[in-house]
Amino acid sequence: MANLIQPVRGMNDILPDAERAWDAVESAAAELFGAYGYRRIRIPILEKTELFSRAIGELTDIVEKEMYTFADRNGDSLTMRPEATASVVRACLSHGLLHNRQQKLWCSGPMFRHEKPQKGRYRQFHQINIEALGHAEPEVDAELIVISARLWEELGVDMALEINSLGTPESRTGYKQALVDYFEKRRGDLDGDSLRRLQRNPLRILDSKNPAMQELIAGAPVLEDYLDLPSRDHFERVRTLLTDVGVDFTVNPRLVRGLDYYTRTVFEWVTDRLGAQSAVCSGGRYDGLVSQIGGRATPGVGWALGIERVVELMRDAGFDDAGHDPDIYVVGVGDQPQRECFAAAERLRAAVPGVRLVMGPPGGFRAQLRRADKSGARYALIVGDDELAAGKFSVKPLREDRAQELVPRDEIAGWLERELGRKQ
Repeated sequence: MANLIQPVRGMNDILPDAERAWDAVESAAAELFGAYGYRRIRIPILEKTELFSRAIGELTDIVEKEMYTFADRNGDSLTMRPEATASVVRACLSHGLLHNRQQKLWCSGPMFRHEKPQKGRYRQFHQINIEALGHAEPEVDAELIVISARLWEELGVDMALEINSLGTPESRTGYKQALVDYFEKRRGDLDGDSLRRLQRNPLRILDSKNPAMQELIAGAPVLEDYLDLPSRDHFERVRTLLTDVGVDFTVNPRLVRGLDYYTRTVFEWVTDRLGAQSAVCSGGRYDGLVSQIGGRATPGVGWALGIERVVELMRDAGFDDAGHDPDIYVVGVGDQPQRECFAAAERLRAAVPGVRLVMGPPGGFRAQLRRADKSGARYALIVGDDELAAGKFSVKPLREDRAQELVPRDEIAGWLERELGRKQ
């Protein structure tokens, strides 16, 4: 064991016992997205580094500190994707999907950021993204938020919604100057990251997680006071639509989001149950992103959720990870009964679709029954020499106080369907 290779720090193994919760998240999302007309797109893990430096912004922590970037054999700078929205947009541009067309898309998979691992966040983490491209109307902003609210209801988790508007880049010009003026007068109270951002991107200061900065940030000018009229109208429409369908929210004037491409509506679903990292699902409108990475100006809006964090919340809410235990554990005692069990198991898998049926290793009768019980199976299907000669199977309930019974071999499929509640 001294030479055992350890996992890379922050690269988390997802073990089989967790699979039921992960499957619940992914299945619920896929069904819900399909009901709203969103189609799945699959994007590569590796992209050219320029995609993210252009899309996310040179002064973000992601680009400056967190990306996994390397030169390949041709000397190209490649990056393991730290987020998915830029890749979805790049894929649409690469394949002409935005030529006079709107797109509603979703994707899922691993992302990579070199940051401090913590509860619910790893250096390889997994996200589900949903994106609407070519849609400028506030109804789509509201639709995406409603989809996320429906997903939490389906999964049985509670979170709070915070929303804000960043306006347009033009309307933010005056606000940025007001921030610079405010923080310049308090330069001595700024930390190193804030000093670095002060002239080039002062909005980033509002995104600081440094506790020592929070009082100073709380006194800064408010972006809403600088919004242009169309942005105000857009934000008011989003709020009205959410209120109409009963989605509760809080307007958080300090919510600016961490990526450069956001405009107008931004939002986060937050919780106090995951430690310092409170955001579970974040998103907003990014009307400038497509042109930022080389396409024609195209509006867009979307969000991303962290699957690890959602799973943590599901467990906190009492989600039962059990459920992938087998229905049937097959016990064959002796060489010929083992052969019959192997063939019978295949016949049952074909005759009873969806049945979870496993065969353990050969062994003594008691040892095999112990393994059957530990497997979590509902029934042990037993074949010994006597059952083989009679053309029957013994079926022993393992989770109920019921007697073992003999079932003819040609009737076992129907018996199982009735017991497991499956239709013929």
